[in-house]
Amino acid sequence: MFDNNDKRIKHYELLLESDLNNVKEYLLPDGYHFEFYKKGDRDTWIEIEKSAKEFSTYDEGLNAWNRYYYGKENELINRMVFIVNEQGEKIATATAFYDINGKDKSGAGWLHWVAVKREYQGKGLSKPLITHILNIMKALGYTHAKIPTQTNTWLAVKIYLDLGFKPIPENAVNSYDGWCIIKTLTNHKALTDFKFIKIENSGV
Repeated sequence: MFDNNDKRIKHYELLLESDLNNVKEYLLPDGYHFEFYKKGDRDTWIEIEKSAKEFSTYDEGLNAWNRYYYGKENELINRMVFIVNEQGEKIATATAFYDINGKDKSGAGWLHWVAVKREYQGKGLSKPLITHILNIMKALGYTHAKIPTQTNTWLAVKIYLDLGFKPIPENAVNSYDGWCIIKTLTNHKALTDFKFIKIENSGV
């Protein structure tokens, strides 16, 4: 069984993009529903991300939360979503946000921190979660979406490719070796005709 966050794979940062014109909707399996962020959900978010191996410790999760969302919690009430099971437990999450560094001037929405608890992975939750968030992004007025990810989570990259996302050309150049890893692991048809250009080290 493949690991959703495989540390054996060399890490490269990847960035994908897609228009939001025709987002296909995938329905949740029976027994699950969506809920927006509510005050007090911070530690639940950290727990989900830890389970998905995004963080090793609570403190790592807290640092990430503070970097991305501290002081912006009021924005999360219509941007951060959880999947909830029949018992009322929040077991997956994703957020329709933006580039927190302010470097992206394109006006695109950014898909942040997609995670499903390990015991709920493989149950058909990822595509409903992602497409639900993309439709929220569209409702917020975004027409274009970007997804930051990495080679270690190549299974998630495959899902993004399935949903019509493609490498951002500049990232395909800067992370040429990373995209070669993704192409080898997934053999995805979306990458068959994509032009990857390697920058040779000039020694400068």
